[in-house]
Amino acid sequence: QVQLVESGGGLVQAGGSLRLSCAASGRTFSTSAMGWFRQAPGKQREFVEALNWSGGDKDYADSVSGRFTISRDNPKNTVYLQMNSLKTEDTDVYYCASNRGGVTRWAEEYDYWGQGTQVAVSS
Repeated sequence: QVQLVESGGGLVQAGGSLRLSCAASGRTFSTSAMGWFRQAPGKQREFVEALNWSGGDKDYADSVSGRFTISRDNPKNTVYLQMNSLKTEDTDVYYCASNRGGVTRWAEEYDYWGQGTQVAVSS
């Protein structure tokens, strides 16, 4: 079992930055990948970015290309999402998830999820 805890969300103005963290604990697998998703009330969960444990395989949504960067710190067992040039459209609850397979955009392929952290971007 893997436990994931997100942190770093908050309220920022458009154009600002936030750095989200996802700390993992419990049993992990060497082949696991990590992903970030976001979800607004009444909406489907949306893929943001993902990477494998080595960092050699990454994927990202077009909507965040050039603005968001996913990274990981293996000694700390933590994955990050650096969000720059934030837009009001980025307002969502952000979730991290682990996947025993490889990098994928599909939420149903992830095995464990955090509880989410709120990001609100004001104009």
